[in-house]
Amino acid sequence: MSNPAAPKKLGKVVLAYSGGLDTSVILKWLEETYDCEVVTFTADLGQGEELDPAREKAEKMGVKEIYIDDLRETFVRDYVFPMFRANAIYEGEYLLGTSIARPLIAKRLVDIARETGADAVAHGATGKGNDQVRFELNAYALNPEIQVIAPWREWDLNSREKLMNYAESRDIPVDFAAAGKKSPYSMDANLLHISYEGGNLEDPWWEPEEEMWRWSVSPERAPDEATEIVIGFEKGDPVSINGEKLSPAELLLKLNQLGGANGIGRLDMVENRYVGMKSRGCYETPGGTILLKARRALESLTLDRGEAHMKDELMPKYAELVYNGYWFAPEREMLQKAIDATQANVNGDVRLRLYKGNVIVAGRQSDNSLFDPAIATFEDDAGAYDQRDAEGFIKLNALRLRIGAKAGRRG
Repeated sequence: MSNPAAPKKLGKVVLAYSGGLDTSVILKWLEETYDCEVVTFTADLGQGEELDPAREKAEKMGVKEIYIDDLRETFVRDYVFPMFRANAIYEGEYLLGTSIARPLIAKRLVDIARETGADAVAHGATGKGNDQVRFELNAYALNPEIQVIAPWREWDLNSREKLMNYAESRDIPVDFAAAGKKSPYSMDANLLHISYEGGNLEDPWWEPEEEMWRWSVSPERAPDEATEIVIGFEKGDPVSINGEKLSPAELLLKLNQLGGANGIGRLDMVENRYVGMKSRGCYETPGGTILLKARRALESLTLDRGEAHMKDELMPKYAELVYNGYWFAPEREMLQKAIDATQANVNGDVRLRLYKGNVIVAGRQSDNSLFDPAIATFEDDAGAYDQRDAEGFIKLNALRLRIGAKAGRRG
């Protein structure tokens, strides 16, 4: 059944609300099931959708407290950029575009619950996905007493047809024509990326049609001339493009546009979900792909070998924590402090060429560079480096290998 026989009692519930079919049904279902007042929260993370319809739909459904928050700058400055300081990539490919948005949404849900005196928060993530874990772990980390309602784990409205029938039977304001023509893919977008799952993508052999991609042209259709840009960094974060200072959100949006126009940032992967299953997803992350290449180029110039290698060792663990929903966990915060301690000298400029799906590093410079031409040169170094020093180093490091070989452990 969709509802229990007798409603449970709650005062207020804060719902993460988009205004689409699913969350509109959830809004009404919460009122009926929990005999509660629903507060709606819609986050603007740069997904590019009109937000006014969400307000209008919530008003038509009698919602008295409606929160629509512009979180674009907060999202990029306080979540995306710290994650990129770690050069975080999950399973060698995924730039964590969906994962990194969830802790911010969870934080605002908890904040609004406190501001409005709500008893619980609710989300529309399904019981099969990672997002239910991310929303709830982050919410509990911020308020251990909060109650979280996940309708997809309670009701039996487990198909689009059932959702549409429920909406129609209760006069929920939904554009049924649009709902019936919904994209075959489940999509999530924010300033960092757009993702596609479901539909034909559930067959790993299926190649997505060109029309699916929304932010980028294919590399084959990209311009025949490269686009050259220079990204300026301060303490590990990008601050300018071609000398123009930009806010975090403005900068990422600009890089998305430049990257997408040059066929950069597409990814098709099968990932291991936290809940135990494999899932195939396609992603467009043009700006993030450019930033990752630029950051690593600058770090190669400014980081000591030891700290650079240690960062690379920490990165997979950091990425896994973000993917699994542990943004507010002490171990992620501990790793963040260690990573940020390496970034004081990551200042300078990186020159890039964007060409047919490729991000080509054309140059890098920094006042904090550790690159010493006098030592690195293949020409006469005027005594800056004594090549005879290598002999003792090699012999000491080879000693155990030689002993092993003499004892018959090799060959």
